[in-house]
Amino acid sequence: MWKKSTIVILVTGVFWLTAFDPRSPSALPELPERVSKTFEPVVVLELFTSQGCSSCPAADALLKKVKELGDSQVFTLSYHVDYWNYIGWTDPFSQPQYSKKQALYNDKFKYRSNYTPEMVINGSRHFIGSDASRLAAEIGQQKKVRTPNAIALTELKRKSATLNFSYEVSGELTGKNIRAVLVLDEKTTKIGKGENRNRSLTNSNIVIAEKMLTLSENKGKNSITIPGIAIPGDKIKLVLLVEDSEYTITAAAGSSIEQS
Repeated sequence: MWKKSTIVILVTGVFWLTAFDPRSPSALPELPERVSKTFEPVVVLELFTSQGCSSCPAADALLKKVKELGDSQVFTLSYHVDYWNYIGWTDPFSQPQYSKKQALYNDKFKYRSNYTPEMVINGSRHFIGSDASRLAAEIGQQKKVRTPNAIALTELKRKSATLNFSYEVSGELTGKNIRAVLVLDEKTTKIGKGENRNRSLTNSNIVIAEKMLTLSENKGKNSITIPGIAIPGDKIKLVLLVEDSEYTITAAAGSSIEQS
């Protein structure tokens, strides 16, 4: 069972040896075909998590494991929700808009409520975030599906706390938007209260800012503000996602920026 309140989900060491073997069989249903099969597949993983949730560290560790594989087709994002803060520990990365974002996904999935840890893949499926075998199977399937769009970061410049960027999108633009996501590479936090008190938790690819852009032309320029939670010396990354009106992700690109 997964945790919605206090049940702990454990991922055993054995999973690490087998979960990401591309030869592993999958019993998942076939994915519906997309409109176009023009561009290379991408896999965007969005983990909804919280430092106040005792079931989440296993999912955080799994996301970190995927990140460290270094697969250029796979993008990992960690969204920290705020609805666990009431139990005593305020997650420093939590934002109410991330809880609302999760609710929009679950409304799309016709799922009754938010839960943690929840993994959303390409904005089209969701499952328990610490389920390593399910994650490996889903990644394997999505890497076979070509996408109707592609996006490239053509310029990236930082000026003080502002990150300026240019982009170019290929494919059909009708009904599409760009989501600019700023992520913090990794942070370890000593937890003082709540379900994870006295633990040191490591989170990776933490979303610290997000901005929606209307996509009307295939080329454009924009900017995003780097929040103060990213301190000098932190490694940050800008990820650009193309998504349709149903929040399905159809393209992704990213680039790292060293904090001075």
